[in-house]
Amino acid sequence: MNPTQKRELEILATKARIGTIIGTFNAKSGHPGGSLSAADIFTYLYFCEMNVDAANPQWEDRDRFVLSKGHCCPSLYSILALKGFFDFDELEKLRHVGAMLQGHPDMKSTPGVDMSTGSLGQGVSAACGMALSAKINNQDYRVYTVLGDGECEEGQVWEAAMFASHNNLDNLVVIVDANGLQIDGTTEEVAGIEPLDKKFEAFGFETIKIDGHNFDDIESALNKAKEIKGKPTAIIAKTIKGKGVSYMENQVGWHGKAPNAEEYEIALNELKAKLADLEG
Repeated sequence: MNPTQKRELEILATKARIGTIIGTFNAKSGHPGGSLSAADIFTYLYFCEMNVDAANPQWEDRDRFVLSKGHCCPSLYSILALKGFFDFDELEKLRHVGAMLQGHPDMKSTPGVDMSTGSLGQGVSAACGMALSAKINNQDYRVYTVLGDGECEEGQVWEAAMFASHNNLDNLVVIVDANGLQIDGTTEEVAGIEPLDKKFEAFGFETIKIDGHNFDDIESALNKAKEIKGKPTAIIAKTIKGKGVSYMENQVGWHGKAPNAEEYEIALNELKAKLADLEG
């Protein structure tokens, strides 16, 4: 990836992080930490990887995306807005009664959302169904799903993993946003889920470990996934919870808490300063 392409993606990811802060502040609730950690992954998927059309969200041959960790939708919404599915101003109405953007993705009301999610562990099963449907109907679309590392404590994740491997779903890519933190503490303190890559390998996946904030790494992993035949791919993306906002980074308390007015200004100032530097 050349420097210009990388800078353009960094600009988009920074705008997505700004949207996350705007949305959660105006909602007075939400999940900024995991939204910020996944912003680079969402950015690459929608602006480099996936074949989607904002003017035709239900296009039959589009690639599918399922946000299995549905509570981290603020940055996904930001990316969908930047891609043109709806106006960026909608983020100011996040979680408001009657607004388009709910606290978890809603496929019935939000253009660009392929699956309603929120109950952890279930999104990856839906993604498996989409991938199997493509196989049965001889369609070429690919399916991507993002999980949280804490979410991987859910048994349904591993049931889905068995299903994906058994059905040779090489059109499925599971991306784990491995930021190391969940609502009750570190993932290691709560359940000791490592080594995740070896677990997915044991369930029949090709596994790739990357820096989830490095666009070269993301590009390389997704390109490799396209070459894998006969089995699904799991990308374990090491990330920083709260990435981009100094006081949120690696702080478990920002899993599910909105910034107050003072914190909002600090976060926006930091992100806008980064954006100005990238655009300058």
